[in-house]
Amino acid sequence: MTYYLYHIPGKKIGVTSDLENRVHKQQGYYPHEYEVLETSNDIDFISAAEQVMQKFYKYRVDEVPYNKLKCNKMKINVTEQTTTFPVPVNKLKGRLIDNIGMKWSTEHGECLLTEESIKWIMKNVKESMYNKERCYVYNKAFARWFDNNDPHSHVTLTGGIMSDYRHKHKQNGIKLQTSYFELIREWADERGLYEHGDTKTQALKLVEEVGETCRAILKNEDHDAIDGIGDCVVVLTNLAELLGVSIEDCIEQAYQEIKDRTGKMDNGTFKKD
Repeated sequence: MTYYLYHIPGKKIGVTSDLENRVHKQQGYYPHEYEVLETSNDIDFISAAEQVMQKFYKYRVDEVPYNKLKCNKMKINVTEQTTTFPVPVNKLKGRLIDNIGMKWSTEHGECLLTEESIKWIMKNVKESMYNKERCYVYNKAFARWFDNNDPHSHVTLTGGIMSDYRHKHKQNGIKLQTSYFELIREWADERGLYEHGDTKTQALKLVEEVGETCRAILKNEDHDAIDGIGDCVVVLTNLAELLGVSIEDCIEQAYQEIKDRTGKMDNGTFKKD
């Protein structure tokens, strides 16, 4: 494998084995905007050279050298709840790209690194509260993403939640399309809601939308009531994302709670036993 020591003037010195993905796609620099200082098949040599050049150009020197961060199979730590990556959040995307194709198992299902699954990881990764050089994702949420999405393309089964039947038969010609939940998340992410928003504001927004929906129902304004229900779903989707879970996970958990519940109708509502 060939490693490239690259320099983005005024920005950084870095190492990668894939200039196209790491520098062009991930960081957004064109070939004329950076220079390759050195190439080598020796990861130890290129790692030492990176730190030397970082010092020479007076950039921040990485605390952990490249050869300690990068390996063909990243040494992740998988527990019942989480998958932990041995790198800080600000270096995670590049390491994931370098390890595309890597697979691992969790109690909730198989995980695979692809360009699409990396996008999910980067939206949901959390810095370790004990070690800033490590970060993690929740296994159940990541596994549910694979249930609902094709990891090799930007599609998900209609409605965003995959039933057992559709899960078993998703290879049998079922038409795939982008889910509205995913479109809502894209819309919110593009507008900075996940970066700058907070759960308290979204919770208050939900109260406002519920109030408007109730008002429309009481006035028999069906169109406004339908619009209000949709607005509530949008806010709930974003609120879940800000809490570090997906709306699909929340719905699944709620369904698992109610699916075997017994009771009876009383005065227009279902009352459990």
